[in-house]
Amino acid sequence: MKIIFMGSTEGALLCLKKLVDEGFHIEAVITQPDRPAGRGRKIVSPPLKPYALEKGIKIFQPEKIKEPSFFETLKGLSPDLIVVVAYGKILPEEILNLPPMKCINLHASLLPRYRGAAPVNWAIINGEKETGVTTQLMAKELDAGDILLQEKEEIRPNDTAASLLDRLMKKGAFLLVETIRKWEKGEITPQPQDESAVSYAPMLKKEDGLINWHRKAEEIENQVRGTNPWPGAFTYLTSEKKERLKIWSCRALARSYEKEPGSIWIENKRLIITTGSGVVELLEVQPENKKRMKAEQYIQGYKLPDRFF
Repeated sequence: MKIIFMGSTEGALLCLKKLVDEGFHIEAVITQPDRPAGRGRKIVSPPLKPYALEKGIKIFQPEKIKEPSFFETLKGLSPDLIVVVAYGKILPEEILNLPPMKCINLHASLLPRYRGAAPVNWAIINGEKETGVTTQLMAKELDAGDILLQEKEEIRPNDTAASLLDRLMKKGAFLLVETIRKWEKGEITPQPQDESAVSYAPMLKKEDGLINWHRKAEEIENQVRGTNPWPGAFTYLTSEKKERLKIWSCRALARSYEKEPGSIWIENKRLIITTGSGVVELLEVQPENKKRMKAEQYIQGYKLPDRFF
């Protein structure tokens, strides 16, 4: 069985390594083009590229997945199966229909819930207690394909999007192996998704990190966790909204204070903020253009406003 693997992230690399370690024949890896990144704008390769080169696996980095010449390249590879994990581009129908064993995608939610680009983030932001991973047959509509296998994963109280995604990709790598083996043997009956249970997880924008202090303390804590590491939760130090403070971690406290939401006070070297319901203790913050620091260091080294905006 010849497999083409498509992916672009560290999580995709973990899955690729698992398939190689389990003895699957990876005919080629398709990943994103090298891009400038960071402050120095140095050209950086996707994480799958060095691994593929090291293993002697053919690698392709098309700028446009819909180019006819790229389809001809794929066709020439004669894949039996295409596996897609966090590739970052929507596949055209002609590619979906190319391999006889179809295209299988690993998605980091329990479909049909949280279709879209940011399922891990939104599960935490929305206060879910459980999520999971799904293998699905890819369809023309995003994340709407028939379900092959699923496995659940608890969302822990201190999870960030990064820590939860790491566990889901590890679990997903094993699920991919199980799925491919059973699919090859005809031991899986694909199950259509329940359209009445669909929810969506659109790509996050920078403004999704802005904290509204009128919300409940628990909701704000979930927002901070779910936007860590990107786009990152933040607040403004002035009503003019010019200077930001990034908030890396916090915890909701079940207290009530008759102060305007966003009001700040110091309690035993702890930085406490009022919300619409309850209060939040900031644990780790990052002033604009500075390094991240413990809230106690921030209190000692900076002049604090009366409230955040």
